[in-house]
Amino acid sequence: MTSKRNDIFNEEQESQRARVQAQQQGMAHDIMRDEFGFEIPVELVPLPSQGKIFPEDHPLHGKPSLEITAMTAREEDILTSRALIKKGTVITELLRSCLVDKRIQPKHMLSGDRNALMVAIRITGYGQAYSADISCEGCGETSPATFDLAQLPIRALELDPVDLGTNLFEFKLPRTKMTVQFAFLTGNDEETLLAESERRKKKLRLKTDNFVTSRLEKCIVSVNGITDRTKISHFIRKMPAMDSRALRKFIDDHEPGVEMKQWVKCEHCGEDQLVSMPIGASFFWPDA
Repeated sequence: MTSKRNDIFNEEQESQRARVQAQQQGMAHDIMRDEFGFEIPVELVPLPSQGKIFPEDHPLHGKPSLEITAMTAREEDILTSRALIKKGTVITELLRSCLVDKRIQPKHMLSGDRNALMVAIRITGYGQAYSADISCEGCGETSPATFDLAQLPIRALELDPVDLGTNLFEFKLPRTKMTVQFAFLTGNDEETLLAESERRKKKLRLKTDNFVTSRLEKCIVSVNGITDRTKISHFIRKMPAMDSRALRKFIDDHEPGVEMKQWVKCEHCGEDQLVSMPIGASFFWPDA
């Protein structure tokens, strides 16, 4: 009960902060326009989820796209905030700052929607070219590659939820034949997983992490109608590897988001390969 009250209090605080921020940014935009004759650009970004998982009273319900303002020096301040980086909330604060509709809480957005906004914001700030070092699977050599962020395809949500307006989907496990209901991860889930992982490593001094089971525990809502978190946790740890792999592949194949992959030619052996785009320091700090 205390946790629920805290959640409500935190939501009210965030809503209040969003209102204040909207007023401040509105004043700043007016000054830029009226005094300096410059309009801060606004971009329309396609939303991978298309707003299908949000209820009717939610500001994201049925939204095929969202408006963002272009990056400014203020957002660069956010990106270099040691406090936000340490807390693991720097991307959430960046999204909050750039979203035009301040009613939207970025931490409750799907990870795929957040990634689409993140890529679009990066383009407005530093352009669509992103350079990173890639290791070739053929020859093992490392070579530089340049990705065109504007060409990354959007993977829209095509899977129907259990009920319209909910982040709840079903999958039947091939080995145990259990019916699993799961949710796609949100920004809040990702931040919680990261924080829990760091705490676990520091406390137990682990070199490895329980990446698979932790993510499944965040995703799975029920197993054959059972919603008890302790029972679900036990089931996940003893789930046959065939079921675990099949569920994770199903989630990965259907999760809405940005396809962070492009074809790259190795400058050493000339082999073309489809590689996942590494997100390094130069993504938001091109001169790093």
